[in-house]
Amino acid sequence: MALEKRIAVTLPAGPKLTDTINLIRWAEDNGIGDGWFADAGAPDSLTQVAAIAHHTREMRIGVAVTPVYTRSPAVLAATAEVISQVLPGRFVMGLGSSSQTIMGAWNGIPLDKPLTRVKETALMVRSMLQGEKSNFELETLSSKGYRQLASENPPPIYLAGLRASMLEMAAEIGDGVIINLWPQGALPKMLEHVRIGAERAGKNVEDVEIVNRAMVLVTDDKELGRNIFRASFGPYYATPVYNKYLGWAGYEDAAAAIRAGWAAKDRQATATAMSDEMIDQIAIIGNEEEVRERIRTDAHTGVHTQIIAPMAISPEDVMRTLNAFTADNFSF
Repeated sequence: MALEKRIAVTLPAGPKLTDTINLIRWAEDNGIGDGWFADAGAPDSLTQVAAIAHHTREMRIGVAVTPVYTRSPAVLAATAEVISQVLPGRFVMGLGSSSQTIMGAWNGIPLDKPLTRVKETALMVRSMLQGEKSNFELETLSSKGYRQLASENPPPIYLAGLRASMLEMAAEIGDGVIINLWPQGALPKMLEHVRIGAERAGKNVEDVEIVNRAMVLVTDDKELGRNIFRASFGPYYATPVYNKYLGWAGYEDAAAAIRAGWAAKDRQATATAMSDEMIDQIAIIGNEEEVRERIRTDAHTGVHTQIIAPMAISPEDVMRTLNAFTADNFSF
């Protein structure tokens, strides 16, 4: 059976827990069935998931994604078990490697062997959630003698991927695949690697959910939207993991120019390295019908869940963007 196409709101909604609770209530009241947290720093997302659970009715809550370097598999499994009790059948644990900036600069943790670390973390967390006694001596991780009660509602584990090897591993080991910040023309190539990984594990690729955080702005001023994207995501594409991804996705010249601008500490050069054409491939900017049509097109290509992440400066623009995707205003 084909997986359901879903719209989600991106979370947290702000630094205060009440901001997120208010957005979740609004989303459920307006027919939006998913909320997906980012997890990079403060406010801590796994803590928030537990804190907001009782303010939801039926909403599925996911995290896209928790970095595998900042919590051990035993801590992740113990946390997931608590959340599975307050959101039985409605929580998705998303794991990923994060970036050099978040790991190295913010946390002082080397981003070593990311593919192996994500794979081994997922395997260990899944085993621990099943109540198995740990006996792992792996390439990047080890655990001996840890055991917790088997979860009655073990959450599915989704893994984040950008390029070929990570996408294949995510589909092979994970229950779903999380993607973001991709040029539209690269999506078929990415999905082909998802298929390869799924088939390696004997899975039907149609059963592997693809979750995407879409950078969206409903606006009548596309140039403003593009400049917001340049300011917000130039630093992302300057980090090695996203810079290499941009080249892999077909924008080698832009990736090189971004690297050079960032190395020179020239934010203007970094921003202008991103052409309007490239931004329009990655971000979803336009009036209500334009952005809705792009979301439908990407869903038709193979994305199942679209997390709407407004690239907005004002609260009014945030709500204009989100309102474009309420049940009354949008359907696939």
